[in-house]
Amino acid sequence: MKKLLVVYLLLLSYWGSFGQDNSTTFSSPYRLSWAVDVPIITTAVGAGVTYLILDSQTPVLSESYINSLNRRDVWGVDQAATYNWSMPVARVSDVFLYTSFAVPFTLLADRKVRKDYLKIGLMYAETIALTGALTSLTKNIVRRPRPFVYNENVALHYKQEKDAQYAFFSGHTSMTAAMCFMTAKIFQDYNKGSKAIPWVWAAAATFPAVTGVLRQQAGKHFWTDVVTGYLVGAAIGFLIPELHRIDLFQKKKAVKPSVSF
Repeated sequence: MKKLLVVYLLLLSYWGSFGQDNSTTFSSPYRLSWAVDVPIITTAVGAGVTYLILDSQTPVLSESYINSLNRRDVWGVDQAATYNWSMPVARVSDVFLYTSFAVPFTLLADRKVRKDYLKIGLMYAETIALTGALTSLTKNIVRRPRPFVYNENVALHYKQEKDAQYAFFSGHTSMTAAMCFMTAKIFQDYNKGSKAIPWVWAAAATFPAVTGVLRQQAGKHFWTDVVTGYLVGAAIGFLIPELHRIDLFQKKKAVKPSVSF
């Protein structure tokens, strides 16, 4: 993750210095602020550190506990997932996850975005950090066994991996949703009135939805895990750029009444 972020920032620095057009004025839609960025970063770091501490103290599922699980105790909407198990499908979902980290790079095609590389880079890092930290912490607090743990056809060693109890909520879905929705939001803010905006949002909504379906089909998550991950990731991906919009910081001037005699 750290290497990916370093490469990303280096590329942004390159593109930000390449092809600058000083002859045209550019008004950025975003602004960095201590009041916004410090709480986001503090929350992400705090949740991440808390997760690491709790995770180090979390034992794996015991064989007796695994044998005591009954799929009939799972919510009806989620029971079908307990029959699913596919490592190939899980690997395809991994491809979707890793690809989502590159989705924001498509914004570099826009010169206006390249001029704002520092702001976009920070929002990108905040989105990854906050989504990852909140997702991981929730997984550890809830400790919901993954669907395949209920599947009698899955080998015991898979069920006794620590990650086997981190079903709620789907990290693949939350992260892909965060990356895609952040990208769509930024594209919209830099291209007001563009006819491409509906298509960009449609793609942003579809990509994490497909990821979630793959996770359910692989036996890694229940539908409730996927839906929750989608909503959380989409909210973070949308809100972080929204909270940085410059017009939120501009105070409206009071309009003095005009009186004439």
